[in-house]
Amino acid sequence: MINRIDSAIDVTAAIVEGIHADQLPAPSLCSGWDNRFELNHLVGGMRIFAGELSGASVDRDHHDDWLGADHHAAFKTAAELDRAAWHRPDALHTTVHLGFGRVPGHLAALIHLTEVVVHGVDLAVTTGQEELVDQRQCAELLDTMRDMDFGAFRRPGMFGPELAAPDGVAAHWRLLAFVGRDFGDTWMGSRIG
Repeated sequence: MINRIDSAIDVTAAIVEGIHADQLPAPSLCSGWDNRFELNHLVGGMRIFAGELSGASVDRDHHDDWLGADHHAAFKTAAELDRAAWHRPDALHTTVHLGFGRVPGHLAALIHLTEVVVHGVDLAVTTGQEELVDQRQCAELLDTMRDMDFGAFRRPGMFGPELAAPDGVAAHWRLLAFVGRDFGDTWMGSRIG
């Protein structure tokens, strides 16, 4: 699982590096959010996970301003802290406090992997960088989600209801449809085949 988190951080880092400041105000795939809010949510989550895993006090809220004036530097710092925290020997054997309660380390790792992959894909789509998405990573995460009781994560409103994805769309579109991202009537357009 730690290797999967490392890979997700690497892929998302490349996507974030390609986000220009003028793309931050554009709408996100998360309803009511823009790209800046979504990236800030991701960076804040990474910093909070890192703090929880390393026992450091994090006295900031998930949606405080974690990006400041340099979203690239903010993500890089978060990625370094996050990666180091997950590589602690006890990371998968600890209990992590999340906004909805305490969860065992192995489940926290899966939740975190989901956050990094899905938000990375969201940002790749909205900033025109789909070629950077790791299709195998998306397919593996989708298989993992389908093998568990994912409804538990839909109930608190963390993800929307699954949408139907047509045959032939890339794995990242199937993943986004599974977590309820709504692209309207045209989202599948040229992405089949």
